[in-house]
Parts: sequence; C-alpha cells; structure tokens
Amino acid sequence: MMASIPLRVTCGLIAWLSLYTWFCHKYKHRTYEWSCRLVTLTHGVLATCLSAYVGFIDGPWPLTHPGSPNTTLQVHVLCLSLGYFLFDLGWCVYFQAEGALMLAHHTVSILGIAVSLSLGESAAEVNAVLFGSEITNPLLQARWFLRETGLYHSFTGDVVDFFFVALFTGVRIGVGAWLMYCELVSPTPRWFIKAKGTSPMRSPWRHLLLFELQRNLENDLALD
Repeated sequence: MMASIPLRVTCGLIAWLSLYTWFCHKYKHRTYEWSCRLVTLTHGVLATCLSAYVGFIDGPWPLTHPGSPNTTLQVHVLCLSLGYFLFDLGWCVYFQAEGALMLAHHTVSILGIAVSLSLGESAAEVNAVLFGSEITNPLLQARWFLRETGLYHSFTGDVVDFFFVALFTGVRIGVGAWLMYCELVSPTPRWFIKAKGTSPMRSPWRHLLLFELQRNLENDLALD
C-alpha cells in the first residue's frame, strides 16, 4: 500500500487541477479565484461526506481507537484531500491570495495527513479532524459567492452565517475539544501525531473571532 500512496496523491492532485481548469474554461468571465473557490467548495462537500462515512459508519471510531492502523478507505480519503491541499497551497502561493494564517493551516494539514499516511496509523483521528475542519467550508464558500454576487446582505446571507456559527461552535469547539482530549490521553498515538493531527482543533476561537470581526466590518461598510 505504501508504494501506491504517492501515486494516489498525484492522481488526486491532477484531478483537482483538472477540475480547476474546467471551471476556468466554463466561467471565463469570472476571476481565477471564482474557479478556485468552486474547487474548494467541491472538496469541502466531498471531504465532509467521505470523512463522515469513514468515521461514523466504516470505522474505527476515532474517539475510542486513536492511533489505530489505517484502513484502505481512510487512505483513499486522505490521499484525495492531500492532493487538494497541495493544489490549493500552490494556488495560494502562486497568486499570493492568502495570508500567513491560511498558508499555515494548509501546511499543517499537509504535514498531518502525510505523516499519518507514512506511518500507516492514526488515520481515524486525522479523518475526524478533516471532517471537523471541512464541514463549515461549504458555508464559507457560499458566503463568499453571495458577497461576490451582491446577495450577502439578505436573508440568505443571514441563514448561511447562522448555520456556519452553529456548526463551528458545535463541531469545531464542542466535538473538537472532545476529540483532542481523547487523543491526548490515549497512550497509542505518537506525540507528533498528537501535536500536528489535532492542531486545527486547537484554535477555533481565533477563527470564530476573525469571522465575527470581518462580518461586523462588512456590515458597517454596507451601512456607509
């Protein structure tokens, strides 16, 4: 399985790059960021569904089996997402479209997934972190598209913001804290998996604060 992992990641990277190219061709009148956001939206929905199936149905349960050997399905999901994160990190660096926070988030995600795939273990909790990190992503992208089309300051925008905050609070802060506790107290996962694998769950308040500050700023600008 180890020999095929680089091939799977490469295939995933090519798939995301091809999807981006197709979006660019289909939406020629839009910016490159529009197409990249569509790829991000697609990955967010796909990663959420796949990681939810892996965690809730296929198993093993990440809260009780952290550090367990990787299953074939877990490896497939992580390779697909690793290909996406490599694509998006390259896009952000090339277009200089994101700040240090997003670049750091992508780098940590890439390292966490790569280490889990290399060791052949701990994919259960890494998949759980992927689920918690990506479940709010489609709403963030919907928010961006609403803002670009001038529909953000409407009832639809309020609904999107409400569900984003609700999911962020419940999953990233609530379930994320539980997962981090189970990961840290378990003797099975290696220390660097504990450090890197749960890092996206350790700073949800900072992300939520930034979201609220940006939202308030946009509301103030809309009133001017």
